[in-house]
Order: sequence, then C-alpha cells, then structure tokens
Amino acid sequence: MASSTEKKIEKNYERMVPPPHVREIVETILGCKWSLTLLTMMREGIHRPGKMHRSVEGLTPKVMNHCLGKMLTFGLIEKTVFPEVPARVEYRITSFGQKFMRVFEVIDELDRELARDATSR
Repeated sequence: MASSTEKKIEKNYERMVPPPHVREIVETILGCKWSLTLLTMMREGIHRPGKMHRSVEGLTPKVMNHCLGKMLTFGLIEKTVFPEVPARVEYRITSFGQKFMRVFEVIDELDRELARDATSR
C-alpha cells in the first residue's frame, strides 16, 4: 500500500501538463506588443494591474488582461487575489518566468551592442 506522500506525488504527477516549447512562448510573448513592458514592470516592482495600466500610455485594461492571461497560461507569472474589499490582485514573475527573462536580457544586450556599433560609425 502506498503512503499518503506517495499518493500525493502521484496525484500531482497526474495533473501535470507538459510545458509548451520555449520557442512557442517566445513567439507568443514577442507577438504581444505589451508583454515585455508588463514583465519589465513586474521585475521593477510594479505588481498591481491598476498601477500597470496607469504607468503605460495606450495600454487598455482589456489588452493588459489578455497579455497577463497568456503569461499566466505559460507559467511566466502568478496571480494572487487577496480576500479584501475591494479585492486586491497582484502579479509576480515565477521562477520559470525569471529563467525565461534571460531570453530578453540577451535581446537587450544585442540592442545595446547594435546601438554602440551605430554610434561608432
């Protein structure tokens, strides 16, 4: 007979969904005009959707929620709803999201290199 710990592990394993390929995540996130901006804001300490919306001109709540939903689906961020009135919601980058952000750090570095090359000509 399996112990309760073994049963718990089996249950968690059965519910696990294989993650999408990183290539698919990159295509989806890069395809969204606002995803990088939202991830950057979270990395800089802005976690509340109202603050995110007010911080970026042109970002509508509908589009913001769509982008956040995609990032939640991929496991890049997590959402916490606090049992308060009015409800308070915060988004944070997950450990997988932190690893994924390395892709964008490389892109930022390439951007800086190209800018240096352009000014040195």
